Amino acid sequence: MAANSGGGSSDAGGGPVRHIPVLLPEVIEALAPAPGKIILDGTFGAGGYTSAILAAGADVIALDRDPTAIAAGRALVAAHVGHLNLIQSQFSELADHAPSGGLDGVVLDIGVSSMQIDEAERGFSFNKNGPLDMRMSASGVSAADVVNRAKLADLIRIFVFLGEEKQAPRIAHAIEKRRAEAPFVTTRDLAGLIEVVTPRKAKDKIHPATRVFQALRIFVNDELGELAQALFAAERALKPGGRLVVVTFHSLEDRIVKKFFADRSGRAVGSRHMPMVNERPATFEPVGKSMVSASDAEAEVNPRARSAKLRAGVRTLAPAEAADLSIFDLPSLASLGKLGG
Repeated sequence: MAANSGGGSSDAGGGPVRHIPVLLPEVIEALAPAPGKIILDGTFGAGGYTSAILAAGADVIALDRDPTAIAAGRALVAAHVGHLNLIQSQFSELADHAPSGGLDGVVLDIGVSSMQIDEAERGFSFNKNGPLDMRMSASGVSAADVVNRAKLADLIRIFVFLGEEKQAPRIAHAIEKRRAEAPFVTTRDLAGLIEVVTPRKAKDKIHPATRVFQALRIFVNDELGELAQALFAAERALKPGGRLVVVTFHSLEDRIVKKFFADRSGRAVGSRHMPMVNERPATFEPVGKSMVSASDAEAEVNPRARSAKLRAGVRTLAPAEAADLSIFDLPSLASLGKLGG
C-alpha cells in the first residue's frame, strides 16, 4: 500500500533524515483548514501535517497503518484532546472513519516514512543493515519472503513494473542463483548482491539497489492499489466543497493521482475513434495549478522534497462514481504466482 509518511519521505535507500513535512505551506494552502472543519490525514507518520492542521483550528482524524506511528502519536493526541482522533488503519479504508456529514478535507502524503527509514529493524533502507522486511503494518508477506520464494518471472515483473529497473532480468537471475545456496536475510545482503551484478557507474545518481528496494516495498505493501482505493474512498467521504490534497514522490504514484483527477474532471466519455456521446458531471474541480513541486529553497534544505509533487481538487455536488481501477491502467500483478513456486 502506499506508505504513511505524514510529512516527508521518498525512496527506501536514503540515510538518516529529519522529520520535515514536505510542501507544508502548499499543502495547507490547498487544504484550507479552519475552525469548525474536519480534516482527515490519511498518512499521519510523524504528525507533521496533522500538527499544522490543528494549529489552523481544524479537527483532525488521522490514520496510519504502522503501529509504531500510532504509539508515537499518543502524546500529540493527549495535547489535543477532543480535536485529534488517531486510528490505526490503512488509508484505503478512510471512508469508514469519516463522519456521517462528510469531511472538509483529506490529505495523503505518499511515500515511505522517514521514521521507518530511520529504524534499521524495519528493513526499508539498505544504508542501515537490518532484516529484509519492509512491511508497514508489521504483518503479512515480507520482502525476504518475496526475494527468497517468488518465481523468477515474477521477480522480473515486480522489478520492471514497480521499480522501472532496466537490469531486472540480470538482477533476478542473480537472486535466484544465490538463494539456492543461502536465503537472503538482511538489507545489505540483497543490496550487496545488486552492487556486484550492476556496479555503480560514475554518472549514476542513485545506488544500484534503489529501484529494486522501491519495487519490493511497493509490492509488499500493495502501495499502488492502496493509493487507488484511497482516492475512491476520498471521493465518497468528502462533502461538497471538501478538498483532496495528495503529495507523491515518484512517477508511478503521481501517474495514478493525475489520472484520477483527469478522469473525475468531467471530461466527455468516448475515444479518438468514436464521437463523444455524453458529458460526465465532474466530481472534482482543480485547486490552483494542476501540479505543484517543491521550491529550490525547500529542496536545498530537504533533499527528499526534490521529487515531491502536489495535486489537489475540490469536491463538487456530483455523486461519487464507481471505483473502477481500469482508469489507472495499473501494471497487472494479480496473476503473479504464489510465493514458494
